[in-house]
Amino acid sequence: MRLFVGIDLPWSLRERLTIMHGGIPGARWVPTENFHLTLRFIGEVAAHEAEEIDLALSTLRGRGFPLTLASVGTFAKGGRETTLWAGVERNPALEHLQTKVETAMKRAGLAPERRRFTPHVTLARLGGSVVPDKLAAFVQARNLFRAQPFEVEHLTLFSSRLGKESSAYTAEVEYPLLAPKLLEEMALTPLA
Repeated sequence: MRLFVGIDLPWSLRERLTIMHGGIPGARWVPTENFHLTLRFIGEVAAHEAEEIDLALSTLRGRGFPLTLASVGTFAKGGRETTLWAGVERNPALEHLQTKVETAMKRAGLAPERRRFTPHVTLARLGGSVVPDKLAAFVQARNLFRAQPFEVEHLTLFSSRLGKESSAYTAEVEYPLLAPKLLEEMALTPLA
């Protein structure tokens, strides 16, 4: 079973991201239903490891928070652009949540993530046939992109099945984040 932990996006935001599809011949656009923000890629695990991951994530406590997608950019590897993404406005609550997820994954027995957390939503995968000038024009025309904020109310453990055109993601378990007021009330309530 191939897993990752992420934040699901509201459908209205997914549709807005889908409107950006096109204008870059050779790009493989992410299907609307696959848009998400990855907090931690896990990879292939056995059933007993998946149970440990679920248990570790179910113990997380945290507050919900607003999140805003803003800007468009690319990741490169070996001097070649590989990924087109929508970025995320700096958000200490998101960074805190990702740190909690990483700690939970270590408790579940996973090796620490070596890559630095760079929050983004992948829009397209870029192959060698993408014309650099088209890609640069696309990014420049959309560098002021900013979506309406949305409330992050839960995180999700997703499974992923690789397919010919794109992967198919399934939300396996949702882990709720508490509303800030409810979390404060819980902290003030004496234990019986």
